[in-house]
Amino acid sequence: MTSGSTGQAEPDRGEQSGLRTALAGLTTRGRSFLAAGVAAAVCAYVLGQSDLLRVGLLLAVLPLVCATVLYRTRYRVAGSRRLSPARVPAGSEARVHLRMDNVSRLPTGLLMLQDQVPYVLGPRPRFVLDRVEAGGRREVSYRVRSDLRGRYPLGPLQLRLSDPFGMCELTRSFSTYDTLTVIPRVEPLPPVRFSGEAKGYGDGRQRSLALAGEDDVIPRGYRYGDDLRRVHWRSTARYGELMVRREEQPQRSRCTVLLDTRGLAFQGAGPDSAFEWAVSGTASVLVHMLERGFSVRLLTDTGSSVPGEGADGFAGASQESADAAGLMMDTLAVIDHSDGTGLSRAYDVLRGGNEGLLVAFFGDLDEEQATVAAKMRQRSGGAVAFVLNSGAWMREPTDVPGALDRSEERLRLLREAGWTALSVPRGASLNELWRQADRARTDAAAITGARGEGGSA
Repeated sequence: MTSGSTGQAEPDRGEQSGLRTALAGLTTRGRSFLAAGVAAAVCAYVLGQSDLLRVGLLLAVLPLVCATVLYRTRYRVAGSRRLSPARVPAGSEARVHLRMDNVSRLPTGLLMLQDQVPYVLGPRPRFVLDRVEAGGRREVSYRVRSDLRGRYPLGPLQLRLSDPFGMCELTRSFSTYDTLTVIPRVEPLPPVRFSGEAKGYGDGRQRSLALAGEDDVIPRGYRYGDDLRRVHWRSTARYGELMVRREEQPQRSRCTVLLDTRGLAFQGAGPDSAFEWAVSGTASVLVHMLERGFSVRLLTDTGSSVPGEGADGFAGASQESADAAGLMMDTLAVIDHSDGTGLSRAYDVLRGGNEGLLVAFFGDLDEEQATVAAKMRQRSGGAVAFVLNSGAWMREPTDVPGALDRSEERLRLLREAGWTALSVPRGASLNELWRQADRARTDAAAITGARGEGGSA
Protein backbone atom coordinates (compact mmCIF):
# COMPACT_ATOMS: atom_id res chain seq x y z
CA MET A 1 0.00 0.00 0.00
CA THR A 2 1.29 3.44 -0.85
CA SER A 3 0.08 6.92 -0.13
CA GLY A 4 1.29 10.14 -1.69
CA SER A 5 0.79 13.85 -2.00
CA THR A 6 2.03 16.47 -4.41
CA GLY A 7 2.39 20.20 -4.17
CA GLN A 8 4.45 23.22 -5.09
CA ALA A 9 6.56 25.24 -2.75
CA GLU A 10 4.80 28.16 -1.12
CA PRO A 11 6.23 31.13 0.76
CA ASP A 12 6.44 30.85 4.51
CA ARG A 13 3.50 32.36 6.37
CA GLY A 14 3.98 35.80 7.80
CA GLU A 15 5.89 37.26 4.82
CA GLN A 16 5.23 40.97 4.47
CA SER A 17 7.00 41.69 1.21
CA GLY A 18 9.15 40.03 -1.37
CA LEU A 19 12.01 42.46 -0.74
CA ARG A 20 12.15 41.75 2.99
CA THR A 21 12.07 38.02 2.39
CA ALA A 22 14.79 38.20 -0.25
CA LEU A 23 17.08 40.29 1.96
CA ALA A 24 16.47 38.02 4.93
CA GLY A 25 17.63 35.08 2.82
CA LEU A 26 21.07 36.51 2.13
CA THR A 27 23.85 34.20 3.23
CA THR A 28 27.04 35.29 4.98
CA ARG A 29 28.70 35.52 1.58
CA GLY A 30 25.87 37.60 0.19
CA ARG A 31 25.89 39.98 3.17
CA SER A 32 29.66 40.31 2.89
CA PHE A 33 29.42 41.19 -0.79
CA LEU A 34 26.69 43.73 -0.08
CA ALA A 35 28.63 45.32 2.78
CA ALA A 36 31.82 45.43 0.73
CA GLY A 37 30.01 46.97 -2.20
CA VAL A 38 28.41 49.67 -0.06
CA ALA A 39 31.75 50.44 1.61
CA ALA A 40 33.51 50.61 -1.76
CA ALA A 41 30.84 52.93 -3.16
CA VAL A 42 31.12 55.27 -0.17
CA CYS A 43 34.91 55.33 -0.44
CA ALA A 44 34.69 55.96 -4.18
CA TYR A 45 32.35 58.91 -3.59
CA VAL A 46 34.62 60.40 -0.93
CA LEU A 47 37.82 59.85 -2.91
CA GLY A 48 36.33 60.60 -6.29
CA GLN A 49 37.37 57.24 -7.79
CA SER A 50 34.90 56.24 -10.51
CA ASP A 51 36.53 52.84 -11.11
CA LEU A 52 36.17 51.96 -7.44
CA LEU A 53 32.54 53.08 -7.62
CA ARG A 54 31.86 50.61 -10.45
CA VAL A 55 33.47 47.81 -8.45
CA GLY A 56 31.43 48.74 -5.40
CA LEU A 57 28.19 48.79 -7.38
CA LEU A 58 29.00 45.37 -8.85
CA LEU A 59 29.66 43.90 -5.41
CA ALA A 60 26.47 45.40 -3.98
CA VAL A 61 24.16 44.58 -6.89
CA LEU A 62 25.25 40.95 -7.35
CA PRO A 63 23.70 39.56 -4.11
CA LEU A 64 20.56 41.66 -4.64
CA VAL A 65 20.12 40.33 -8.16
CA CYS A 66 20.68 36.75 -6.95
CA ALA A 67 18.11 37.21 -4.18
CA THR A 68 15.56 38.72 -6.56
CA VAL A 69 15.97 36.00 -9.18
CA LEU A 70 15.83 33.27 -6.56
CA TYR A 71 12.72 34.74 -4.97
CA ARG A 72 10.90 35.02 -8.28
CA THR A 73 11.63 31.40 -9.21
CA ARG A 74 10.52 29.92 -5.89
CA TYR A 75 7.22 28.52 -7.18
CA ARG A 76 8.80 26.53 -9.98
CA VAL A 77 9.82 23.57 -7.83
CA ALA A 78 7.27 20.82 -7.17
CA GLY A 79 7.57 18.11 -4.55
CA SER A 80 5.74 14.93 -3.66
CA ARG A 81 5.79 12.43 -0.84
CA ARG A 82 4.85 8.74 -0.97
CA LEU A 83 4.49 6.36 1.97
CA SER A 84 5.14 2.66 1.59
CA PRO A 85 3.13 1.39 3.35
CA ALA A 86 0.79 4.02 4.81
CA ARG A 87 -0.35 1.60 7.55
CA VAL A 88 2.39 -0.25 9.42
CA PRO A 89 2.44 -2.36 12.61
CA ALA A 90 4.18 -0.95 15.67
CA GLY A 91 7.87 -1.76 15.67
CA SER A 92 8.02 -2.09 11.88
CA GLU A 93 9.54 0.34 9.44
CA ALA A 94 7.89 2.36 6.71
CA ARG A 95 9.74 4.09 3.91
CA VAL A 96 8.99 7.65 2.85
CA HIS A 97 9.89 8.55 -0.72
CA LEU A 98 10.44 12.21 -1.59
CA ARG A 99 10.54 13.49 -5.13
CA MET A 100 11.52 16.95 -6.32
CA ASP A 101 10.70 18.18 -9.84
CA ASN A 102 12.14 21.29 -11.41
CA VAL A 103 9.24 22.53 -13.51
CA SER A 104 10.96 25.74 -14.58
CA ARG A 105 13.12 26.41 -17.64
CA LEU A 106 16.16 27.26 -15.55
CA PRO A 107 18.36 24.91 -13.56
CA THR A 108 18.31 25.21 -9.80
CA GLY A 109 21.21 25.70 -7.49
CA LEU A 110 22.06 23.59 -4.50
CA LEU A 111 18.90 22.41 -2.67
CA MET A 112 18.53 21.31 0.92
CA LEU A 113 15.44 19.21 1.58
CA GLN A 114 13.95 18.74 5.04
CA ASP A 115 10.80 16.89 6.09
CA GLN A 116 8.91 17.51 9.32
CA VAL A 117 8.30 14.32 11.31
CA PRO A 118 7.21 13.71 14.93
CA TYR A 119 10.08 12.91 17.28
CA VAL A 120 8.70 9.41 18.01
CA LEU A 121 9.38 8.44 14.39
CA GLY A 122 13.06 9.28 14.54
CA PRO A 123 15.37 12.21 13.71
CA ARG A 124 14.32 14.87 11.24
CA PRO A 125 15.53 13.82 7.77
CA ARG A 126 17.67 16.27 5.79
CA PHE A 127 19.04 15.87 2.27
CA VAL A 128 21.34 17.95 0.08
CA LEU A 129 20.50 17.81 -3.63
CA ASP A 130 22.82 18.86 -6.42
CA ARG A 131 21.58 21.33 -9.00
CA VAL A 132 18.53 20.05 -10.84
CA GLU A 133 18.45 20.67 -14.56
CA ALA A 134 15.41 22.18 -16.22
CA GLY A 135 12.63 19.61 -16.24
CA GLY A 136 14.73 17.26 -14.14
CA ARG A 137 13.90 15.43 -10.93
CA ARG A 138 15.57 14.04 -7.86
CA GLU A 139 14.32 11.25 -5.59
CA VAL A 140 15.40 10.44 -2.05
CA SER A 141 13.92 8.30 0.71
CA TYR A 142 14.16 7.74 4.44
CA ARG A 143 12.79 5.31 6.99
CA VAL A 144 10.49 5.92 9.94
CA ARG A 145 9.72 3.58 12.81
CA SER A 146 7.61 3.80 15.94
CA ASP A 147 7.06 1.43 18.84
CA LEU A 148 3.94 3.39 19.78
CA ARG A 149 0.75 3.00 17.81
CA GLY A 150 -1.02 6.13 16.61
CA ARG A 151 -1.53 8.43 13.65
CA TYR A 152 1.46 10.63 12.89
CA PRO A 153 1.48 13.58 10.47
CA LEU A 154 4.38 13.88 8.03
CA GLY A 155 5.08 17.34 6.67
CA PRO A 156 5.15 19.96 5.56
CA LEU A 157 8.14 19.39 3.34
CA GLN A 158 10.60 22.28 3.47
CA LEU A 159 12.97 23.21 0.69
CA ARG A 160 15.94 25.53 1.00
CA LEU A 161 16.80 27.11 -2.37
CA SER A 162 20.23 28.49 -3.16
CA ASP A 163 21.51 30.51 -6.11
CA PRO A 164 24.55 29.29 -8.08
CA PHE A 165 26.82 31.87 -6.39
CA GLY A 166 25.71 31.01 -2.87
CA MET A 167 24.57 34.57 -2.20
CA CYS A 168 21.05 33.79 -1.02
CA GLU A 169 19.10 30.91 0.50
CA LEU A 170 15.32 30.88 0.79
CA THR A 171 13.19 28.35 2.67
CA ARG A 172 9.90 27.30 1.11
CA SER A 173 7.25 25.04 2.61
CA PHE A 174 4.91 22.70 0.76
CA SER A 175 1.33 22.77 1.92
CA THR A 176 0.61 19.03 1.73
CA TYR A 177 0.68 16.60 4.62
CA ASP A 178 0.55 12.82 4.82
CA THR A 179 -0.44 10.60 7.72
CA LEU A 180 1.36 7.47 8.81
CA THR A 181 -0.89 5.08 10.74
CA VAL A 182 0.93 2.81 13.17
CA ILE A 183 -1.39 -0.05 14.08
CA PRO A 184 -0.93 -2.53 16.95
CA ARG A 185 1.34 -5.53 16.53
CA VAL A 186 -0.47 -8.57 15.17
CA GLU A 187 0.58 -12.03 16.33
CA PRO A 188 -0.30 -15.02 14.12
CA LEU A 189 -2.67 -17.42 15.87
CA PRO A 190 -3.16 -21.14 15.29
CA PRO A 191 -6.56 -22.37 14.09
CA VAL A 192 -8.52 -23.84 16.98
CA ARG A 193 -12.15 -24.78 17.52
CA PHE A 194 -13.91 -23.45 20.57
CA SER A 195 -17.27 -24.53 21.89
CA GLY A 196 -20.29 -22.80 20.47
CA GLU A 197 -19.14 -23.05 16.88
CA ALA A 198 -22.45 -24.54 15.84
CA LYS A 199 -23.99 -21.19 16.70
CA GLY A 200 -21.86 -19.25 14.31
CA TYR A 201 -18.23 -20.22 14.63
CA GLY A 202 -15.73 -22.23 12.65
CA ASP A 203 -16.56 -24.65 9.87
CA GLY A 204 -19.95 -25.56 11.33
CA ARG A 205 -21.78 -22.77 9.57
CA GLN A 206 -25.55 -22.63 9.67
CA ARG A 207 -27.85 -21.90 6.85
CA SER A 208 -30.38 -19.26 7.82
CA LEU A 209 -32.67 -16.73 6.29
CA ALA A 210 -30.67 -13.91 4.78
CA LEU A 211 -31.45 -10.31 5.61
CA ALA A 212 -32.70 -7.65 3.24
CA GLY A 213 -30.81 -7.56 -0.02
CA GLU A 214 -29.94 -11.28 0.00
CA ASP A 215 -31.89 -14.33 -1.09
CA ASP A 216 -34.15 -16.12 1.40
CA VAL A 217 -37.19 -18.38 1.26
CA ILE A 218 -39.72 -15.53 1.51
CA PRO A 219 -41.14 -14.67 -1.94
CA ARG A 220 -40.50 -11.19 -3.29
CA GLY A 221 -41.59 -9.21 -6.28
CA TYR A 222 -40.15 -10.07 -9.67
CA ARG A 223 -37.17 -7.98 -10.78
CA TYR A 224 -35.81 -7.61 -14.26
CA GLY A 225 -33.26 -10.35 -14.87
CA ASP A 226 -34.68 -12.88 -12.38
CA ASP A 227 -34.73 -16.48 -13.51
CA LEU A 228 -38.28 -17.45 -14.48
CA ARG A 229 -37.68 -20.89 -12.98
CA ARG A 230 -37.76 -19.21 -9.57
CA VAL A 231 -41.31 -17.89 -10.02
CA HIS A 232 -43.47 -18.83 -7.02
CA TRP A 233 -46.85 -19.41 -8.66
CA ARG A 234 -48.87 -19.76 -5.46
CA SER A 235 -47.71 -16.37 -4.21
CA THR A 236 -48.17 -14.92 -7.69
CA ALA A 237 -51.83 -15.98 -7.66
CA ARG A 238 -52.27 -14.69 -4.11
CA TYR A 239 -50.79 -11.21 -4.63
CA GLY A 240 -51.82 -10.72 -8.23
CA GLU A 241 -48.26 -9.98 -9.41
CA LEU A 242 -45.29 -12.03 -10.43
CA MET A 243 -43.40 -13.29 -7.34
CA VAL A 244 -40.13 -15.20 -7.21
CA ARG A 245 -38.59 -17.46 -4.59
CA ARG A 246 -35.60 -16.43 -2.56
CA GLU A 247 -33.07 -19.13 -1.92
CA GLU A 248 -31.28 -19.93 1.29
CA GLN A 249 -27.77 -18.61 1.69
CA PRO A 250 -25.14 -19.69 4.18
CA GLN A 251 -24.76 -17.30 7.07
CA ARG A 252 -21.22 -16.19 7.83
CA SER A 253 -19.99 -17.16 11.26
CA ARG A 254 -19.87 -14.31 13.73
CA CYS A 255 -17.30 -13.22 16.24
CA THR A 256 -17.36 -10.25 18.58
CA VAL A 257 -14.07 -9.09 20.09
CA LEU A 258 -14.57 -7.06 23.26
CA LEU A 259 -11.81 -4.72 24.45
CA ASP A 260 -11.96 -3.30 27.96
CA THR A 261 -10.58 0.27 27.74
CA ARG A 262 -11.51 1.52 31.21
CA GLY A 263 -8.73 3.68 32.58
CA LEU A 264 -9.22 2.37 36.12
CA ALA A 265 -8.81 -1.21 34.90
CA PHE A 266 -5.24 -0.74 33.67
CA GLN A 267 -2.10 0.60 35.28
CA GLY A 268 1.05 1.76 33.60
CA ALA A 269 1.74 3.03 30.09
CA GLY A 270 4.12 2.41 27.24
CA PRO A 271 4.68 -0.37 24.70
CA ASP A 272 5.09 -3.04 27.41
CA SER A 273 2.04 -2.12 29.47
CA ALA A 274 -0.94 -4.38 30.04
CA PHE A 275 -3.25 -2.13 28.04
CA GLU A 276 -0.99 -2.23 24.99
CA TRP A 277 -0.88 -6.02 25.23
CA ALA A 278 -4.67 -6.09 25.29
CA VAL A 279 -4.89 -3.81 22.25
CA SER A 280 -2.36 -5.94 20.36
CA GLY A 281 -4.22 -9.11 21.35
CA THR A 282 -7.49 -7.62 20.13
CA ALA A 283 -5.94 -6.79 16.77
CA SER A 284 -4.48 -10.29 16.48
CA VAL A 285 -7.84 -11.98 17.13
CA LEU A 286 -9.64 -9.66 14.69
CA VAL A 287 -7.19 -10.40 11.90
CA HIS A 288 -7.23 -14.13 12.67
CA MET A 289 -11.02 -14.34 12.53
CA LEU A 290 -11.28 -12.28 9.36
CA GLU A 291 -8.76 -14.54 7.67
CA ARG A 292 -10.96 -17.51 8.57
CA GLY A 293 -13.97 -15.91 6.89
CA PHE A 294 -15.86 -14.64 9.92
CA SER A 295 -18.11 -11.64 10.20
CA VAL A 296 -16.28 -9.75 12.90
CA ARG A 297 -16.86 -6.61 14.88
CA LEU A 298 -14.90 -4.75 17.53
CA LEU A 299 -16.75 -3.75 20.68
CA THR A 300 -15.50 -1.64 23.60
CA ASP A 301 -16.73 -1.17 27.13
CA THR A 302 -18.36 2.11 26.06
CA GLY A 303 -20.80 0.19 23.85
CA SER A 304 -19.36 1.54 20.59
CA SER A 305 -18.73 -1.00 17.86
CA VAL A 306 -16.76 -1.12 14.64
CA PRO A 307 -17.44 -1.40 11.71
CA GLY A 308 -20.71 0.23 12.79
CA GLU A 309 -24.35 -0.18 13.65
CA GLY A 310 -25.58 -0.71 10.10
CA ALA A 311 -27.58 -3.93 9.66
CA ASP A 312 -26.41 -6.17 12.49
CA GLY A 313 -23.14 -4.33 13.08
CA PHE A 314 -20.93 -7.03 11.55
CA ALA A 315 -18.85 -6.94 8.39
CA GLY A 316 -20.57 -8.60 5.46
CA ALA A 317 -19.13 -9.60 2.09
CA SER A 318 -15.43 -10.10 1.47
CA GLN A 319 -14.84 -6.58 0.17
CA GLU A 320 -16.75 -5.16 3.10
CA SER A 321 -14.66 -7.31 5.43
CA ALA A 322 -11.47 -5.86 3.97
CA ASP A 323 -12.78 -2.34 4.48
CA ALA A 324 -13.93 -3.22 7.99
CA ALA A 325 -10.52 -4.67 8.81
CA GLY A 326 -8.84 -1.43 7.85
CA LEU A 327 -11.39 0.55 9.84
CA MET A 328 -10.89 -1.61 12.93
CA MET A 329 -7.11 -1.39 12.68
CA ASP A 330 -7.31 2.39 12.33
CA THR A 331 -9.57 2.50 15.37
CA LEU A 332 -7.16 0.40 17.43
CA ALA A 333 -4.27 2.59 16.30
CA VAL A 334 -5.67 5.58 18.20
CA ILE A 335 -7.82 3.93 20.88
CA ASP A 336 -7.19 5.16 24.40
CA HIS A 337 -8.52 4.69 27.90
CA SER A 338 -12.17 5.52 28.45
CA ASP A 339 -13.62 7.35 31.43
CA GLY A 340 -16.15 4.59 32.07
CA THR A 341 -16.26 2.65 35.30
CA GLY A 342 -18.24 -0.40 34.24
CA LEU A 343 -19.07 -2.87 31.48
CA SER A 344 -22.83 -2.36 31.49
CA ARG A 345 -22.92 -0.58 28.12
CA ALA A 346 -21.12 -3.41 26.41
CA TYR A 347 -23.46 -5.88 28.12
CA ASP A 348 -26.50 -3.99 26.79
CA VAL A 349 -25.15 -4.37 23.25
CA LEU A 350 -24.33 -8.06 23.65
CA ARG A 351 -27.66 -9.08 25.10
CA GLY A 352 -29.46 -7.81 22.02
CA GLY A 353 -28.83 -10.96 19.99
CA ASN A 354 -26.75 -14.03 19.28
CA GLU A 355 -23.14 -12.94 18.99
CA GLY A 356 -21.59 -16.23 17.91
CA LEU A 357 -18.13 -16.45 19.47
CA LEU A 358 -17.20 -13.80 22.04
CA VAL A 359 -13.54 -13.07 22.74
CA ALA A 360 -12.89 -10.53 25.50
CA PHE A 361 -9.80 -8.79 26.83
CA PHE A 362 -10.50 -7.56 30.35
CA GLY A 363 -8.44 -5.44 32.68
CA ASP A 364 -8.78 -5.52 36.46
CA LEU A 365 -12.27 -6.71 37.44
CA ASP A 366 -13.93 -6.05 40.75
CA GLU A 367 -16.74 -8.25 41.97
CA GLU A 368 -19.48 -6.16 40.39
CA GLN A 369 -17.86 -5.98 36.95
CA ALA A 370 -16.97 -9.67 37.05
CA THR A 371 -20.66 -10.40 37.58
CA VAL A 372 -21.60 -8.24 34.58
CA ALA A 373 -18.95 -9.95 32.46
CA ALA A 374 -20.28 -13.36 33.51
CA LYS A 375 -23.74 -12.44 32.19
CA MET A 376 -22.32 -11.68 28.74
CA ARG A 377 -21.82 -15.40 28.19
CA GLN A 378 -25.57 -16.02 28.04
CA ARG A 379 -26.04 -14.63 24.53
CA SER A 380 -22.94 -16.06 22.86
CA GLY A 381 -22.23 -19.43 21.32
CA GLY A 382 -18.81 -19.58 22.97
CA ALA A 383 -16.84 -17.19 25.13
CA VAL A 384 -13.11 -16.79 25.76
CA ALA A 385 -11.77 -14.22 28.23
CA PHE A 386 -8.20 -13.03 28.74
CA VAL A 387 -7.99 -11.25 32.08
CA LEU A 388 -5.00 -8.99 32.73
CA ASN A 389 -3.91 -8.13 36.23
CA SER A 390 -2.29 -4.83 35.31
CA GLY A 391 -0.63 -4.48 38.70
CA ALA A 392 1.48 -7.54 37.93
CA TRP A 393 2.61 -5.87 34.71
CA MET A 394 4.17 -2.90 36.50
CA ARG A 395 7.93 -2.74 36.77
CA GLU A 396 7.56 -2.56 40.53
CA PRO A 397 4.26 -4.29 41.29
CA THR A 398 2.58 -3.38 44.53
CA ASP A 399 2.10 -6.34 46.85
CA VAL A 400 -1.50 -6.10 47.97
CA PRO A 401 -2.58 -8.80 50.46
CA GLY A 402 -5.17 -11.06 48.92
CA ALA A 403 -4.78 -9.62 45.39
CA LEU A 404 -3.95 -13.02 43.92
CA ASP A 405 -6.90 -14.62 45.67
CA ARG A 406 -9.27 -11.96 44.36
CA SER A 407 -7.94 -12.50 40.82
CA GLU A 408 -8.54 -16.23 41.05
CA GLU A 409 -12.02 -15.58 42.42
CA ARG A 410 -12.87 -13.45 39.36
CA LEU A 411 -11.63 -16.18 37.03
CA ARG A 412 -13.66 -18.81 38.89
CA LEU A 413 -16.79 -16.67 38.55
CA LEU A 414 -16.30 -16.35 34.80
CA ARG A 415 -15.63 -20.06 34.37
CA GLU A 416 -18.75 -21.00 36.29
CA ALA A 417 -20.74 -18.82 33.91
CA GLY A 418 -19.37 -20.74 30.93
CA TRP A 419 -16.37 -18.63 29.98
CA THR A 420 -13.04 -20.11 29.01
CA ALA A 421 -11.14 -17.65 31.18
CA LEU A 422 -7.35 -17.34 31.39
CA SER A 423 -5.13 -15.05 33.43
CA VAL A 424 -2.50 -13.22 31.36
CA PRO A 425 0.92 -13.02 33.02
CA ARG A 426 3.35 -10.27 32.12
CA GLY A 427 4.97 -10.74 28.72
CA ALA A 428 2.80 -13.74 27.83
CA SER A 429 2.46 -14.92 24.24
CA LEU A 430 -1.07 -14.72 22.88
CA ASN A 431 -0.28 -17.64 20.58
CA GLU A 432 0.36 -19.90 23.58
CA LEU A 433 -2.63 -18.54 25.51
CA TRP A 434 -4.80 -19.19 22.46
CA ARG A 435 -3.72 -22.84 22.53
CA GLN A 436 -4.26 -23.01 26.28
CA ALA A 437 -7.79 -21.72 25.84
CA ASP A 438 -8.47 -24.49 23.35
CA ARG A 439 -7.06 -27.12 25.72
CA ALA A 440 -9.06 -25.69 28.63
CA ARG A 441 -12.23 -25.85 26.56
CA THR A 442 -11.49 -29.44 25.57
CA ASP A 443 -10.85 -30.48 29.17
CA ALA A 444 -14.03 -28.78 30.36
CA ALA A 445 -16.06 -30.52 27.66
CA ALA A 446 -14.56 -33.89 28.61
CA ILE A 447 -15.40 -33.35 32.27
CA THR A 448 -18.95 -32.34 31.42
CA GLY A 449 -19.36 -35.40 29.20
CA ALA A 450 -18.04 -37.72 31.92
CA ARG A 451 -20.48 -36.26 34.42
CA GLY A 452 -23.33 -36.74 32.00
CA GLU A 453 -22.43 -40.39 31.42
CA GLY A 454 -22.11 -40.99 35.17
CA GLY A 455 -25.54 -39.54 35.78
CA SER A 456 -27.19 -41.63 33.07
CA ALA A 457 -25.57 -44.78 34.36
